[in-house]
Amino acid sequence: MKVILLCSLIVISLSLFSQTIQPIEPISRHYAELQKLSDAPDPSQKELTAMRYPATERATGKQFIGIEPSYLSQDDIPELKSLVGFPANSSEQTRAELDYLLEWQEKRGAGERRRAYEIASIGYWPLLEKNAGYGNVEDLFWECESIIGSECNPANYPATTRLLAGVTRDMRIIEFTLKYHHLRPRPYHLESKLKPMGRVSNPSFASGHTLWAYIQAFTWSELIPGKRKNFIDLAYEVGESREIMGIHYPSDEEAARVIAHRMLVMMLENEEFRQDLEKAKEEWSN
Repeated sequence: MKVILLCSLIVISLSLFSQTIQPIEPISRHYAELQKLSDAPDPSQKELTAMRYPATERATGKQFIGIEPSYLSQDDIPELKSLVGFPANSSEQTRAELDYLLEWQEKRGAGERRRAYEIASIGYWPLLEKNAGYGNVEDLFWECESIIGSECNPANYPATTRLLAGVTRDMRIIEFTLKYHHLRPRPYHLESKLKPMGRVSNPSFASGHTLWAYIQAFTWSELIPGKRKNFIDLAYEVGESREIMGIHYPSDEEAARVIAHRMLVMMLENEEFRQDLEKAKEEWSN
């Protein structure tokens, strides 16, 4: 019996140790073109370069900063804070991004506006303490339900619910840690011609909706690998919706994509994450 138990533990340990996260896709679409431009500040526009998110505006989300992560360690946070930066306010790239948002402002139709508002209403907020400690728990399955169908729900997949709740809790911590570390002004702070579809009461970098969308997409891709492209495309739509609304720069979205993937790779160092991931995979293998 002891030999069988020992062998079982070895097999489980090897299985967990061999887990990997699929590599991130190369930068693509308009992000690839915009990133070719200079992100350096214009020396003649020092005042514009120095602008930060206005201290006079509301500052929401700070309650997530400093709370204990589920899967990340506190030692991971400094690396994530400096992993990606944003182009200077006065840079060629930022100017091109603002022009891109102005183009969307001119061409966005009723359908695009409706879809952007729909996406804006989605989000899991772990500190709401609803549904057995999971705030908006049904939204954890929004991406899967959108692609697979209504059978994707917390009642059918409790291990997946636990995994997604932990991942998204950590995402919220990093989201607001980044925002208040970088204090990037919103696009409409820099460009008076922008008429956003709403104003957001926290700094711009990185996009929280996009960070959520990609870390969920990458996680779902581990559970349902054959649908990876569908999940990635849906995450891209979430990011694009923030640009359609005029409330995020394209570089906010691309940074969120990169940070989300790095977060998941870091989580793989945590034994509890590896176990929770394996249990969630078992639900989908059945």
